[in-house]
Amino acid sequence: MKKLIPLLCFPLIALVGKAQNTINWMTPTQLQEAMKEKPKKVFIDVYTDWCGWCKKMDASTFVDPVIVQYMNENYYAVKFNAEQKDTLHFNNFAFYNLAPDKPRGTHLFAYSLLDGQMSYPSYALLDEKYNRINVIPGYKPVDQLYGILIFFATNQYQYYNNYLLKQFEAEQQLKQSRGNTN
Repeated sequence: MKKLIPLLCFPLIALVGKAQNTINWMTPTQLQEAMKEKPKKVFIDVYTDWCGWCKKMDASTFVDPVIVQYMNENYYAVKFNAEQKDTLHFNNFAFYNLAPDKPRGTHLFAYSLLDGQMSYPSYALLDEKYNRINVIPGYKPVDQLYGILIFFATNQYQYYNNYLLKQFEAEQQLKQSRGNTN
């Protein structure tokens, strides 16, 4: 009996471990419910079924344990197919597919998130009040995505313009001290 208990527990432990190794993807509807309970920043993966780089993100970057843990702790993660046919009611708006009869019709929700720059994969980052912070296009390896996630989750994006201004001022001071006015 003592030998049987570990054998019975192993599949359960493996299932629990596996569940923690995936991003907790949700739908936009599930997101709205979760935001009522506990507001967080939002990461929306805008993809299509035919996108090769989207599939590579799913198979590599989005399964990395560091990305999974950081994403689950700091963001609500949403996957959204930019060509889905269903109407979506989100944040008091009705979004629909602009060409539902065409094979690659664009959904208005994706179009809105990406400002019409339809490139896949793309990631829309929203704040706790659904304000878009930024859109990041293209495949991202683990190290790049991790840096992006940290930058936005820790609100460093709010200070970036100040950083650029200080860099510019420092460059101007250096030029003036050297007598270079260009």
